[in-house]
Amino acid sequence: MRSLTGFAPISAGSVRVAGHDVTNLARGELRTLRSDVGQVFQQFNLIPRLSVMTNVLTGALHGAGAINLVGGFSTAHRRRALELLDRVGIAHKATAPARSLSGGQQQRVAIARALMQQPKVILADEPVASLDPKLADSVLELLREIATEDGIPVLVSLHVLPLALAHSDRIIGLRHGRMLVAGATSQLDAAALAPLYDDEEHDDDAHH
Repeated sequence: MRSLTGFAPISAGSVRVAGHDVTNLARGELRTLRSDVGQVFQQFNLIPRLSVMTNVLTGALHGAGAINLVGGFSTAHRRRALELLDRVGIAHKATAPARSLSGGQQQRVAIARALMQQPKVILADEPVASLDPKLADSVLELLREIATEDGIPVLVSLHVLPLALAHSDRIIGLRHGRMLVAGATSQLDAAALAPLYDDEEHDDDAHH
């Protein structure tokens, strides 16, 4: 996932994201790319002592002028942030410090922050790994809603196949760096998904 925003090199081939060829971008061009990509992380990456509202507003920093950075965000920015918090269901927590929120609530703040960027694509790297199953479903459903209603492509990295099957339109299955499965979720049957389980079965046999 880090390769998609130029934070990790690739050994071969090329990477294109939001119209950018990531493998050939200069530093300034990488900054432009990263401003086009909203990111949602496993550990939320919020600033714990700052309010929920301020954390969401940081998503607009790439587009804020010097006055905003020095004197605070504009009324329009604040209105937009509150609208996004309402959309993800936690507008009532706008003034609370981020550290006071539950894991599921913090991830919703992170999603609102990503949307504050007005991204061309959203990358979510194991966004539900720290959440219980019920919260995981709700967060993934929110990401799918954003993809459907806003037309923003959302790429989610998951290690739990049932979650991927329940919440995705398309799945690319990787194992040890190799692509073993690729296709529309609705067209992937047990036989198509079997390669993702083969190594696990062999490992189980080795332990019996």
